[in-house]
Amino acid sequence: MAGAVRRAQEHLLREQKPEGYWNGELMVDASILSDTVAFHHWDGSVDLDWQRKAVNHIFSMQGPDGGWSIYHGGPSEVNATIKAYLALKLAGVRATDPRMLRARSIALSMGGVPRMNTFSKLFLALLGLFPWDYVPTIPSEVILIGKWFHVNFHEMSSWTRSMLVPLSIINHFKPTVSMPPEVTLDELYPEGYHERDLALRPDPEFITWRNFFLWLDRLHKFVENNKLRPFRKMALRKAEQWMLERFEGTNGLGAIFPSMMNSIIALKSLGYPEDHPQLIRARREFKTLQHETEHSVRMEPCVSPVWDTAIVAICLHESGLAGNHPALKKAADWLISKEIRFRGDWRYKNPVDVEPSGWAFEFENKWNPDVDDTAMVLLALRKIRTDDPQRAAECFQRGVKWMLTFQCKDGGWASFDKDCTKGILEKVPFADHNAMLDPECADITARILELIGYEGFSLDHPQVKKAVQFLRDTQEEDGSWYGRWGVNYIYGTWQVLRGMRAFGSDTMEQPWLLKARDWLESVQREDGGWGERCNTYDDPVFKGQGPVSTASQTAWALMGLCAFDDPHRPSIVRGIRYLVDTQNHDGSWTEHEITGTGFPKVYYLKYDIYRNTWPLLALATYRNILDRAEKKAEDLNGTSHRLAEELKVSATA
Repeated sequence: MAGAVRRAQEHLLREQKPEGYWNGELMVDASILSDTVAFHHWDGSVDLDWQRKAVNHIFSMQGPDGGWSIYHGGPSEVNATIKAYLALKLAGVRATDPRMLRARSIALSMGGVPRMNTFSKLFLALLGLFPWDYVPTIPSEVILIGKWFHVNFHEMSSWTRSMLVPLSIINHFKPTVSMPPEVTLDELYPEGYHERDLALRPDPEFITWRNFFLWLDRLHKFVENNKLRPFRKMALRKAEQWMLERFEGTNGLGAIFPSMMNSIIALKSLGYPEDHPQLIRARREFKTLQHETEHSVRMEPCVSPVWDTAIVAICLHESGLAGNHPALKKAADWLISKEIRFRGDWRYKNPVDVEPSGWAFEFENKWNPDVDDTAMVLLALRKIRTDDPQRAAECFQRGVKWMLTFQCKDGGWASFDKDCTKGILEKVPFADHNAMLDPECADITARILELIGYEGFSLDHPQVKKAVQFLRDTQEEDGSWYGRWGVNYIYGTWQVLRGMRAFGSDTMEQPWLLKARDWLESVQREDGGWGERCNTYDDPVFKGQGPVSTASQTAWALMGLCAFDDPHRPSIVRGIRYLVDTQNHDGSWTEHEITGTGFPKVYYLKYDIYRNTWPLLALATYRNILDRAEKKAEDLNGTSHRLAEELKVSATA
């Protein structure tokens, strides 16, 4: 095992950037590349060589049934399939191509264009391929609704706000660009192009929130069509100002693909010329998301250097690198430089008087520091010795205080905002991207408990008591926990067990935690590893039962089991053997499955760095509990020997 640890360390050290950070690629399905192809056709900025490479990549991800899935090995999904089909058609692939015919067949079997989500239909409308009358209205006036109203702009998740503002501008101007006659999606309507298939379907019950919002959408359309919009100019100015403000200190609006692309369309809709600095910058930031090779191009949804750097630093230190190792000191200095000392959009939901702090996921995103990233960064910084210990200590304490203010009413923590949980927002017609809210979750809550447990907080601390109760309330009947930001129950369960272990080994004897341990062991695979697919978000019956073991999920399960300080437990020994046996010669692990979560049921992420970081941390965790067990045994043997000698002397006397 020592060799496996050393090889993994060396592999990660080779990947460190000169500035001190790590940044693995975020790999996703073909959807955002398909969107980018369509965007270039709307924009009139098609590069034929780039498009050829995009076609290659999109076809490379086509499934055996002709469709495109949203995660590796998953079933075809209607939005991903039709987006890919459209992108290929725009790029000149003939509709009679056998690959296109298979795509058409599977798209029709899934319901075709009428079953696409709102944001997908809006993009089709931009290309003249779907009528605006049947796209749910996104009124820009929503940005004017303040905290005085129960449901307002800031009750939406941060990522939804960044997508919604440019979309509301687009929705007003409706900047449709007509495509050539041969580019149509009429063949993807199962019963032909008919209005009955275009409108969103109401609930069968007459009085529901969904039906209310569908009625409200019809009212919006009446207002739009008759130009009864007294506050529209004010709202558009506010939306434009909001968007431009949030270009500052970020890698593009929201620093995520949908918002960045939408912002370019919004700027052009507002009349910004191509040589305007804001449009030039927006395009430049958008281009940084692409990875182009000689024969292929792919897009990232965003970048993750802060998150990746914190995880790698934790892994390297836990696995034996000294706290003053040059690579770790360089990483710590870089992380400290990324602390956000700005009161961003979080202040609306969390107006507490606290010094601004926190870290974002990306290189720059000062408006939206992430509570989860902050906890991970603090877990890394607490063990690294820098050349300026006072600066590091002040940064650490500031971060902890800021993070703790985000505890929600029920005791949990969410990712960006506090108590962003008004379920009524999920009933609005454009909420079908499953991301309107930012609910508290077990994995982030447990990671924060891990941090403050290490920092000496007791189980009697009021915030700790509330958080532990939240974990108990959200535990599944079988002992597992839902994982919001990683796939899925293995992720959630591991983090809870690791978080609770930070309060001492005695804590782990509680029945509810032992039940979680038993669940993890019950889903161990025959090869000794663990695996789980994204389909568990659709149906929990599949929890912990992926078709193959993965390095990252095996590592998570092992760390959960190691929380009970029993290194000789057969499940742990088998899991460690799996990781050692599957390591590549260069110190890496191979992993094809997606184990990261963006928006459950909608969008998943493969963090390429996960396959090499979490296994190292699991091996290090195992070695540490093995050392503790051996030391404990030695101490017991020494005590027994002394007692025996004392008894012998006493008997002689």
